[in-house]
Order: sequence, then C-alpha cells, then structure tokens
Amino acid sequence: MDKLYYERELAKSGFRAVAGVDEVGRGPLAGPVVCAAVIMPTDGLIDGIDDSKKLTAKKREALAELIKQRAICYRIEEVQASVIDEINILQATRLCMKRAVEGLSPAADYVITDGNMTLDIALPQKSIVKGDSLSYSIGAASILAKVYRDALMREYAKEFPAYGFERNAGYGTAQHIRAIGEEGICRIHRRTFVGKFWDGRERTPPANT
Repeated sequence: MDKLYYERELAKSGFRAVAGVDEVGRGPLAGPVVCAAVIMPTDGLIDGIDDSKKLTAKKREALAELIKQRAICYRIEEVQASVIDEINILQATRLCMKRAVEGLSPAADYVITDGNMTLDIALPQKSIVKGDSLSYSIGAASILAKVYRDALMREYAKEFPAYGFERNAGYGTAQHIRAIGEEGICRIHRRTFVGKFWDGRERTPPANT
C-alpha cells in the first residue's frame, strides 16, 4: 500500500504543502483533546509511520522524534475539558484541528484529516476514513498527538495521583471510575462525560479555558 497515495495525487493537482491532521483524546473522561497538523517531505520516508494506536509507546516516542526532526513544519494544539463541556467534544475537536492547521508555518495549501471531519478553514480539505493508517501525513500527525497527550497526562498524574492518569490517559478504566466515586472529580475532568460516575464532589475548581 502506498501511504503517499493521497499526497501524490494532490501533488498532481499542484498542491505541494499537504498537511495531515489527526486528534487523540475524544473519548476520555479527563484531560484535553489534542490535535496535531504536520507537513512532511515526500522523500526520505520514515519507516513505520502508522495509526498511533497500532504502535507500542516506545515505538511511538522514537517515531515522534524523527517526525519532529524531518517535518517541514508541525503544530500541536490542545482544547481543555472546560471548553469540551461548553461546546461538546465534536466542536472542540474541530476547533483544535483548526488551530493546529492555522498555526503551521510555512502554511499548508491543502489539508487532509482522519475520519469524517470538516474544518472551518479557508483551505481546501478532504477527510479520509482510517486516514491515520492510509496516509503518511495523517499517520505522522496521529503519532505526534498521541505522544504529546500521553506525556501531558503523565504530568497531570503527578498533580492528581488518585486517578491513575499515567496508566489510563484519562480513559474510563475501572480504577479511574472507582477513583471518581471515592475522590470526586478534579479540574481536568470533563463534567459532561462523568455524570454516571460522579456524585457532585470536586477536588479542585474547573480548569481555565
């Protein structure tokens, strides 16, 4: 399978700065949604780039460093739990992707996103189902986003050790749900996601936007 198929087809139409965009963290009970946009050179390909979920943490981290070194440019953005609660996770993801794309320098001339996501941007764009597996650029973005968010959640784990964020990255594991029942929620929890498990107690005020 040619993971540069989409990039090569777009190049035939004159697009030379194709940005791949992906997100991580739509499903967790806590933490931000994180999006990455990256423009990769189409020569000297990095072997092993794929959907980040298919890779081990060690492999992802090694690939992320190579991607950062070789990318023409990249941008990582995050949208916090309080904004997710305010505008919903779909709109928060779209906002996060938009910020990542618009933060690229040099700018993209075309954007390809994973899944089925239309962004509020001026650039031409295309969504690709399973794009993180099919497109080199989107796969690279998925790795950057995943490595960044996992590291962020490990830092939050130091501040809020009860929830096991270093292990669950904010997802609703049995241990995490049990901790919410025992401790209440902390400032990075998504209130709109924890209703089934939360009795209204708060350990800390909500995060700032």
